[in-house]
Amino acid sequence: MSMFCFQCQETAAGKGCAVRGVCGKTEDIARLQDLLIYSLKGVAEVVTKGGFNAASLSDANHKVLSGLFMTITNANFDGEALTQKIKEILAVRDTLRNSVNIANLHDSAVFTVNSPLEMDEKAAVVGVLSTENEDIRSLREMIIYGLKGMAAYAEHALNIGKEDFEIYAFIYEALSAALDDTLSVDELVALTLKTGEYGVKAMALLDGANTSKYGNPEITTVNIGVKNNPAILISGHDLVDLEQLLIQTKDSGVDVYTHGEMLPAHYYPKLKKYPHLVGNYGGAWWQQLTDFESFKGAILFTTNCIVPPRSEEIRNRIFTTGSAGYPGCVHISADADGKKDFSKVIELAKTLPSPVEIETGSIVGGFAHNQVIALADKVVDAVKSGAIKKFFVMAGCDGRMKNRNYYTEFAKSLPADTIILTAGCAKYRYNKLNLGDIGGIPRVLDAGQCNDSYSLVLIALKLKEAFGLSDINELPLAFNIAWYEQKAVIVLLALLYLGIKNIHLGPTLPGFLSPNVAKVLIENFGISGIDSVENDIKTFMA
Repeated sequence: MSMFCFQCQETAAGKGCAVRGVCGKTEDIARLQDLLIYSLKGVAEVVTKGGFNAASLSDANHKVLSGLFMTITNANFDGEALTQKIKEILAVRDTLRNSVNIANLHDSAVFTVNSPLEMDEKAAVVGVLSTENEDIRSLREMIIYGLKGMAAYAEHALNIGKEDFEIYAFIYEALSAALDDTLSVDELVALTLKTGEYGVKAMALLDGANTSKYGNPEITTVNIGVKNNPAILISGHDLVDLEQLLIQTKDSGVDVYTHGEMLPAHYYPKLKKYPHLVGNYGGAWWQQLTDFESFKGAILFTTNCIVPPRSEEIRNRIFTTGSAGYPGCVHISADADGKKDFSKVIELAKTLPSPVEIETGSIVGGFAHNQVIALADKVVDAVKSGAIKKFFVMAGCDGRMKNRNYYTEFAKSLPADTIILTAGCAKYRYNKLNLGDIGGIPRVLDAGQCNDSYSLVLIALKLKEAFGLSDINELPLAFNIAWYEQKAVIVLLALLYLGIKNIHLGPTLPGFLSPNVAKVLIENFGISGIDSVENDIKTFMA
C-alpha cells in the first residue's frame, strides 16, 4: 500500500485513501505528514517522560501547534515545507532529550533520518496502519484528529497573543499516550472525552482572543456582489492575517473580499470598519475551482481548505501563509514580531482585472453568543408562545459529495416555526435561501466559523438556564451536523464531553471509526448517521 489516510469525510470508499488522497495529496506528501505526526509524538514522549513543564517550552509549544496544523486536510501540500518542519521538530526533540536523562524512550523519541530516502523509508512504517488492533487504531486516530483541530484553534488564538499552557500540556499527554501499547480501549475512550474537554478550552480561548481584539460579532448584512476595483480574495480562517492585509491595502485602490470560512470576519466591529472590506465572494471551500476562475484577482490562503488548482494561471495568483502551503505558490512568513509583508499580493492584485460578478444580494450573519444572548428574552418568549417549536444546530463543514444536497433540502423542508443555528462552512448549503424569519428573528442564525460552534453551546446553555432545565438535552434542540475534516472532529468531541446526546452526523460516519468504536458512540451517546430528509425531520420533530 503506497499510502493510507482516512482522516476526512471524503476518504475513498469511506474506508481510506490508499493510492492518492481524494483531497489531492500524493503518496510522498501523505508519508511526510505521517512522519511529521510521528516526530511530534516523539517530542511529546520526551516532554512527558522528562517531566518538562509546558509553561517553560514556549518555542516547542508553538512549533508543535504548527506541525499538527500543517497535517490537517487541505492545509499543506508542499513537500519542502513538510520536510523542513520535520527537521525542525526533530531538532526540538533532540535538544529537549539531551537536556535530561531519560531511560526507555519510544523509538519516536530517538530515531534519526539523514536523507529524503531515509525519511520515506521511516514514514512507510510509522503511519496509521502501524497500529494493528483496529479498535485501538480507531481511538488513537480519533484523538490525534481531535488534537489537530485543537491545535488549529490554539494557533489562531496564539496569533492574537493568547495561549493556555494547560492546552499544550494536554497535547503532549495525548500525543504520548498514542504511543502507549498498555492503554486499554476503556482508557482510550476516557482520553477521547478528555480531548473534547480540552477542545472546549481551546474554543473558549479563541473566542476570548477574537472578541477581545475585534469586538463581539454584531448582526451584519454582507454584500455578495462585486465592485469594479482590483481585488484580493482572502480564504481560510485567520483574522490576524486579514487585519494585516486590510491595514496594508488601505488607500491602495485594492478591495478585499472574503471567501469560505472568512465570511464571519465581516461581523467583527474592528474589521468591518475598513471600507475596502467590500463583501464575500463565492461559496464554501470546495467551490474555489470555479470561484477563483471568475474572481480574476490575487488570492491569499491563511489556513487549510486548499483545493489543488486546475491551471497554472490560477496557481500563479495564489499566495499562502501560516500553516498553509502549496508547491509553486509564494509563501509569506511572519517576522519575529508576527508581522507579514503582503506587498507581493497587493502589487499582483493591482495588475489584474476586477472580479466577475457571479451573484448579487446579501447574507445576514453575526449571531454569536453575545448577540443572541442579548436577544434571549425575545427568543424565550417566542418559544413559550409556540412561535418557535424547535432549534436545529446545523454546524460543521461543507464538502463536494452530491449527497450533501441533503442539508439544503433539510433546511428547505424544516417547518416554518423552527430556527437553524449554524457555524462553519456547512452554512453555504442554505445561507442564501430565503427562509424568512419568526417575529423578526431570522430562521438562520450564523454564529461564525467552525470554532464558533462554541457560541452555539453557550447559547444552548443560556436557554437551558432561561427555561430552568437541569439538562441541556431537555431543550427543544436537535443536532444535525455535517463534518469534513479534523476541526469538525474536535467540535464533535467537545459536544460529547459536554454531554450532548443524539447527534446526527453526516453525510457519512467517519471512516476511522471501527465497528466496535462506532457501537460505543451509538450506545453511549446516541450518535447516528443521516437518513432521508423526510424521515429525519419526522424523527427530530417527534
